[in-house]
Amino acid sequence: MAGADYIPGFGNDVSTEALAGTLPVGRNSPQRVAHGLYAEQLSGSAFTAPRSENKRTWTYRIRPSVVQGVFQSFALPSLKSDFDPAHLDPSPMRWDAYELPRAGVDFLEGLTTICGNGSALEQRGLGVHLYAFDRPMKDRFFYSADGEWLFVPWEGTLVLETELGRLEVAPGSIGVVPRGVKYRVEALGGGRARGYVCENYGRFFRLPDLGPIGANGLAQPRDFETPVARFEERTGNFELVAKFGGRLFRASIGHSPLDVVAWHGNYAPYRYDLSRFNTIGSISFDHPDPSIFTVLTSPSDQAGTANCDFVIFPPRWLVGEDTFRPPYYHRNCMSEFMGLVKGVYDAKEAGFVPGGSSLHNAMTGHGPDRATFEKASSAKLAPQKIDDTLAFMFESRYVFVPTEWALKTPLRQAGYRDCWQDLGAEFRRP
Repeated sequence: MAGADYIPGFGNDVSTEALAGTLPVGRNSPQRVAHGLYAEQLSGSAFTAPRSENKRTWTYRIRPSVVQGVFQSFALPSLKSDFDPAHLDPSPMRWDAYELPRAGVDFLEGLTTICGNGSALEQRGLGVHLYAFDRPMKDRFFYSADGEWLFVPWEGTLVLETELGRLEVAPGSIGVVPRGVKYRVEALGGGRARGYVCENYGRFFRLPDLGPIGANGLAQPRDFETPVARFEERTGNFELVAKFGGRLFRASIGHSPLDVVAWHGNYAPYRYDLSRFNTIGSISFDHPDPSIFTVLTSPSDQAGTANCDFVIFPPRWLVGEDTFRPPYYHRNCMSEFMGLVKGVYDAKEAGFVPGGSSLHNAMTGHGPDRATFEKASSAKLAPQKIDDTLAFMFESRYVFVPTEWALKTPLRQAGYRDCWQDLGAEFRRP
């Protein structure tokens, strides 16, 4: 993946310029910036945040961000940040793949929120959105003041043209755009794109601590990529859309806001190829907890209990002896939203399709269906390669509240719970 358009490393302090000699030397805000540009800082954290958690980037742009029209509120009814507790239901839920709402929609018009928790205003929790579009945004730009957006495409390669550079994110990869960064979205080569978004209202995603695993394993910092500076010098009748406090606002803007000629800092978009993830597992017996598949984590104020973990279930070997190898039956204080990028998920061999979703909220029992249970219980325990698959999970300490759309859409599988109901009693007294 790495190339001239990307800089490797996670959370690095990066310096990049599209025109040589743009970045000031030894200072951030000189009296006059090279090439007649404006210096503008983008602060992702408070000025006084500890150095290890301080996120900021200095940009050198053609026009400062204050040059735009007046914001006016508007609504995209399918995009939500307020989650009605009246929609809570502890039942397990599952949905088929999200389709285009209609032909000719761009990324924003094709967003639908399926569930969420917490509060954008209080900066905790997350929203889970599905996207499907077939038209590029082109002259429309977007940013979220509420949270960072983690994109998980499953159909079509996303192009995220941001003010800090271009991210191409193919299925099997993820892209993250920080809170406040402006961008537009299109599909590489045109056509349709579909996938999932986690809008993280809480603390920034970071790499999880490895503890007894040691210095290596899971996702390695060197495999994350930050884009280099590139800019547009376009004028016209454009629109800037802001998501702010859970509501949407739009303003006219007479130029492209993607006009950053150079920047330096550690607050920037990034992407990651999930095939680089070094999966850890048991080489003796038992099924380790799925926390060993964590790619990124957004911590909460309670140690070890995440606002959101981003977890994947990639191709891997299973070699456990005297072990039920699929995911075990489970009730969890954490809540789990799952999606499938490709292939078959090993705990559900039927009904869970690429582009589909499932939700198992706090303390809701879940696990393998009957067919998977019987197959795994009698299988010959030779080394087994699970291949051509990729599932993921957004796991949160907060209960996910489904939206009204999620509860009523025909995509919801009304008979999902039936996959467990023929699990009869196998108990025999000695």
